[in-house]
Amino acid sequence: MHEIDYMSEKLYPRIGVGVIIKKEGRILMGLRKGSHGKGTWSFPGGHLEFNETFESCARREVKEETGLAVRETNFVTATNDIMAADGKHYVTIFIEALVDDGEPSVCEPDCCERWEWFYPDKMPNDLFLPIINLIKSGYNF
Repeated sequence: MHEIDYMSEKLYPRIGVGVIIKKEGRILMGLRKGSHGKGTWSFPGGHLEFNETFESCARREVKEETGLAVRETNFVTATNDIMAADGKHYVTIFIEALVDDGEPSVCEPDCCERWEWFYPDKMPNDLFLPIINLIKSGYNF
C-alpha cells in the first residue's frame, strides 16, 4: 500500500475514459499489465487529455491500444473509483462505441497482454475496479 501524505500536497482525481466496444453480443476486454490494475481485465481506454472531448479521447485510445477505428460513440455514465491500495483516485467516463470491422491488435504491449471478446454473462472474474463499479451502478451490457 502506498503511503500518501494528504497534508503536504493537494491531490486531485484523474479522469479516465473506458470504451465499451460491443460486437456480435460480446464485449472487448484487455488483460492489463505494467500499470495499476495489473492482472485485471479492462476495456480499452486511458487518460483524458487537456481540451479533449470524451468522444475524441475514446477514438484516440481505441486506435492507440487496439488499432481499431471507432465510428460511433455514446456516453454511458461515470464512476468514482478510489484505488486506495495504489494511491490513486479516478473518475472514469464510460463511452459505448461501434468500431469498423477487424480484430484488435496489441498495439501497446507494455500496457496490455492480450485482447479477448467476452459475453457479458461470462466476463472474467478479475475485473478492473472501474468496471466493477460500472456493474454495481446497474449498467446493462
